[in-house]
Formats: sequence, C-alpha cells, structure tokens
Amino acid sequence: MTELLYYTDAYISRFTATVLSCESAGNAWRVVLDKTAFFPESGGQSADTGMIATSRVTDAKIKDGVVYHITDSPVTVGEVCDCSLDFEERFAKMQCHTAEHIISGLIHTHFGYDNVGFHLGGEDVTLDISAPLDRKELDFIEELANRAVFENIHVVTEELFGDAVKTRAYRSKLDFSDADSVRVVTVPGYDACACCAPHVSHSGEIGIIKLLDFCSYKGGVRIHMAAGSRALADYRKRYTAVAAISASLSAPQCEVAEAVCQTVKRLSDAEYKLKEQELIFARALAEALTYTAENRVEYLPMLTLASLREFSNFAAAKTGGILVALTGSEGDYKYVIYSKNRNLSELSGKINAALNGKGGGRGEMLQGSFSSKLFEIKDFFEKL
Repeated sequence: MTELLYYTDAYISRFTATVLSCESAGNAWRVVLDKTAFFPESGGQSADTGMIATSRVTDAKIKDGVVYHITDSPVTVGEVCDCSLDFEERFAKMQCHTAEHIISGLIHTHFGYDNVGFHLGGEDVTLDISAPLDRKELDFIEELANRAVFENIHVVTEELFGDAVKTRAYRSKLDFSDADSVRVVTVPGYDACACCAPHVSHSGEIGIIKLLDFCSYKGGVRIHMAAGSRALADYRKRYTAVAAISASLSAPQCEVAEAVCQTVKRLSDAEYKLKEQELIFARALAEALTYTAENRVEYLPMLTLASLREFSNFAAAKTGGILVALTGSEGDYKYVIYSKNRNLSELSGKINAALNGKGGGRGEMLQGSFSSKLFEIKDFFEKL
C-alpha cells in the first residue's frame, strides 16, 4: 500500500521517497514508491505530473491501494529519490475541483439535481447534472458560488469512520453504507461530498468561478466551467479575441456583438446581391451563344456551380447535341451536362469512366466533377 501524502496535505510539492519497484511498460516505466504526493487519475480528475529524480512522471494510476507512476525513464529500485510535482498545474486542479464541489452542492440544494459525471483534465472541466438547467438558473448558481469564494470559508477534509459513515449527510456517487471509512470534503454552508482528491484549504484561494457554457446531455445538462488561474487564462484568451474584433471593426469592445451582427447582415445582403448578378451574368453568357447542332463544351471558370446551372438552363436551347458546362480548374472541373435530345442517364457511366468523373443525374441533366484535363474532356465530347 502506498502512503498517500496528498490525503493529509494537499500542498506538498516536494518530497523524498524510496523506490520499491520499477518495471518496463512498453516505451515507459511503472514506478512504485513507498509514499507519494502524486495524485493518480481517479474520480474524473487526471493525474499529477512532475519528476522522480531525473525521470519525468507523465501519468499515475492507482490499483488496490498502490500508486503506479508512469515515467519516461527508469529509476533505481531501493534508491531514495527527490520528487517534485508540477504544482502550478496541481493547484489549478485544486481550485477547479473545490469550485466544482461548490457548484454541485448549490445545484443539489436549490434544485435537487445530482452531479452524475465529472471530468477535470489538462484544459477542460465539465460536470454533468441529472436534469436540465437554463442560463438564468446557471447564472443564479454562479452568483452564489462566487459568494462562497468571497467568504473565504475554511474547507474541511476529514475521514469518517464507523456509524458516521452512515449517519453523516454528504453527497456521493458511490454507496459507502458498508464501508469502514470515507473521506469527505466539506465547504460549510455549501457542500459536503465524498472525495479522494486534493482541495484548497480556503475557498478564497479559488479566486473566481465561471460557468463558461452548457449543453443538453443524456436528459440533463453538461456544464463547462473554469476557476482560479484557468478562469483568468480563459478571460485573457477571450479578451484578446474581443480586442482583435474591436480593432478590426473599429468598434468599442463593449459594442462588438452589435458591430459583428451589422457586419454579418451587410455581408449577407452583399452576397445575395452578388448571387443575383452572377445569375444575370450567366444568362447573358448563354444568350450570347449562337446555335449549334453539335455537342458543345463551355469552360466558364468565373461561374459558381449555381450560376453554371443557370447558364446550362438557357444554353441548352442553343445546343442541338449535348451541352457540357465546366467551372473549376485543371484536374478538378465541376460539370453540368444538359441535353434536351439525349437520355443522359444512359450515358452517365460511360462519361464518368472515360473522364475519371464522379456524379450523375436523371434524364436531361447530369452534375458532378472530372479529374481529367480540359483538352481530354473536349476531345471526348467531340467524338461522342
């Protein structure tokens, strides 16, 4: 059994430990120490990283009370090693995990819903709630959660034994009624929850709690959140984005949403007018054609696929044979093939096979693409 130092002191960032075993595991090694402050992946929280002597700890797992540290190089069995955590990352997880307890406790208290899932990884933090919540309800919870932060409440971590395991009130996804003991993390006035992870000692260390986004998930809601240093990093990222948009649109930062909406509307209106002009242009190109009884191949790189179809509708009347209208570029030509006199469904397979094409259609029109060269396409239809 590994002595779990983080159980009694979540703030240990450096410690010494004796290497009990070191086994090869593919391109890595599994190292067991007599004691550890590395939190192993558990309860939805990813493992701590850091160093054991000169070996990098990339992951940690726990099985039957033994913590297995995954390292990038071996260490000597029996050696007493200096060990260190990437404590900045560990502390960020402590901030987020305690924040999640406060959020989940408040949701349970005010709405009666349960936390049925939790993930605390290297970047994203999510919690899954058993029933739907809307933005107004989440804002209410967020407001109360940050009050808990401002109150700087002492977070109590304790081990319950005997009857206390059954009689004390605390949230838990697991049934501990038959357990000899259970570790409970309590934020007085806000939450009490069974948990094996490290937490901050005072709620004020969280700094701030922000519910970033939410979506429907398995009949309930999945909430994306950030707290502490991660919330600060998220704010900086969003500030940078808003500042760039503000500068681009020459609008004050607090007015960028309205400026973006206006810009999108102008672009949408311009795009609609452009499409109208493209169709008029396509019809004009078709009307300028002289009649031919032969097959006709027209390469019109300036047209979009929609305007190419418009061109074909009008140009077909001036073509006695098969009309082939092309846009695109060498090796990737988009085609519309039209004929009022031939059943193109019967020719589709032959045309695509000869010109390395994809596509099809029915009756008078085919649509698709050719990977052949332009002269090959013209030569084929001249002979068809």
